[in-house]
Amino acid sequence: MTVYPKNPASVRQCQVSTCPAPKRRVAAAPAAAKKAAAPAKAVNPLFEKRSRTYGIGGALPPKRDLHRFVKWPKYVRIQRQRRVLTQRLKVPPTLNRFTKTLDKSTASSLFKLLLKYRPEDRAAKRERLLKEAEARTGGVEVEKKRPVVVKFGINHVTQLVEAGKASLVVIAHDVDPIEIVVWLPALCKKMGIPYVIVKGKARLGTVVHKKNATALCLTSVKNEDQRELAKIAESAASLYEGRISWGGGILGTKSQARLRKREKVLAKEAR
Repeated sequence: MTVYPKNPASVRQCQVSTCPAPKRRVAAAPAAAKKAAAPAKAVNPLFEKRSRTYGIGGALPPKRDLHRFVKWPKYVRIQRQRRVLTQRLKVPPTLNRFTKTLDKSTASSLFKLLLKYRPEDRAAKRERLLKEAEARTGGVEVEKKRPVVVKFGINHVTQLVEAGKASLVVIAHDVDPIEIVVWLPALCKKMGIPYVIVKGKARLGTVVHKKNATALCLTSVKNEDQRELAKIAESAASLYEGRISWGGGILGTKSQARLRKREKVLAKEAR
């Protein structure tokens, strides 16, 4: 006996499309054997474990490095952007020379020598002039002798270099604008006068009782300091001899990683 479905549309649909066979249920895998539990750690009953809650009114959260979330002042952002820009741009040899400064030990010996020939400040000059005036009023002629001191001022230093009277020229590396002293190393090299570049125009300024100083100059020193001056001049000649190469052109971390990845791909294709 043939049994027909009540809905003839379902018959036509089954004739047109092949109905898949019903899926059989796979038997569940047997339960895995439970692993042996690790031995419990010995707990001291004298110390009660107190878990911290960091919600509102709870414990203070642990310290985090919030350096990235700080909104720095505008002058700090400009300093950092300027530093990054100077790293990215290519620096010509004339400007790259000012990145080669004296090492710490040589610079400390240089400043010890400069402080020996420190010029007098305003108070010392006033006291000296008062003593000279008192001596003149007493009828005593004061014998004047030009002291051996450090010369400062970019125009004065330039005149001494051009006249060949300078023994050592000290230039600051952070003069702004750099055009004030950028030509001075070439002039010293032409005149055969040793020069050094040190860090900090403020550090040079303390030698001559000023806030800042672009360049200092020694014309002569005492006999006991001749050896120290020759040693500094020798180290300066070895540091700045030869041709200075271009500087800067340092890419960022993302660009360096991209280039390394590209080089790996090219090396793999070349095999």
